[in-house]
Formats: sequence, C-alpha cells, structure tokens
Amino acid sequence: MTIRPIIRYPDRRLAMPARPVTAFDEALRELAADLLETMRAAPGIGITAPHIGVPFRVVVLELDAREGPRTYVNPEITWASPELIMHREGSVSMPGVNDEVQRHARVRIDYWDLDGTMHSEESDGLRAVCHQHEIDQLDGMFWIQRLSRLKRERLVKKFEKLARGS
Repeated sequence: MTIRPIIRYPDRRLAMPARPVTAFDEALRELAADLLETMRAAPGIGITAPHIGVPFRVVVLELDAREGPRTYVNPEITWASPELIMHREGSVSMPGVNDEVQRHARVRIDYWDLDGTMHSEESDGLRAVCHQHEIDQLDGMFWIQRLSRLKRERLVKKFEKLARGS
C-alpha cells in the first residue's frame, strides 16, 4: 500500500468524469489499497480515484472503524428519496474548508466489488451523503458546485488563504 499525492482544487482533473472500471484485477485491488491508505493519511472518510489523479470510477469509504473500509467500483445511484437533509461536507482535495450541502436523505446504489460481483445497497444518513458526494466527484462535479455562488466564492477565498499559509 502506498500513500499517493492528492490533487488539490482547482485542478481540472477534478472536473472530468471518471471512466468505468472494466478489469477486476490485481491493479484494481492495489488502487483500492492505495486509496484507503491515502484517505487515512489525509485524513478523510471517503476518497475517489480521481482525487489521486486516476480517472476511474472507484470509491473507498471508511465511516466506522468496526465495520472497516468499503470499496465501491462503478457505483451509480438508482434511487433517491424525496426527503432532503443538510450535512456538512468537505474534501481531501480542499482541506480546511467545509459547508452545509443539501442531499437526499436516502439513496440506493448499484456497484461492483473488487472481484467484479454486483451489489445493491440502500443507505441513509452519513453513508447516503457520502455516496452522493463521491458519485458526484466521479461524475466530475466537485462538492462546492452544490453551494450558492456566494458561499462557493467565500470558501474558495478561504481555501486559497489557507493554501498560502496566511
């Protein structure tokens, strides 16, 4: 396992849709292991392959130490509840800033595991928020795009100030 460099906002690769994984092989397992190690070092609770500059649809989440990490390959939202919730979000590609984002309270996703077996999972709360956040990233939508222009501009200025160390 290797800790990989995380690309930072506003790197244009964060705005590019990721490609589907077609090979469920050792390289995919190594990518998932590297993502987990990189996410833990960041630290974070979720990361996608695009966060490290790899343009594939792979997500690693670790929301609960007892449950351990989960890897989602080619995840897609197949259903979203009409109920909405607000949740504070941030990104390993934009450390030090976060804000409230409106998301669906529950979602169902279809995804493949590292062996190429398809699964369906329904989630709510933090896991549902993370599924939506990371799938947005795989689609090339950085989380701050879900904020008003004013909030987004304020967060970008704060991040730039943090990045300069002032």
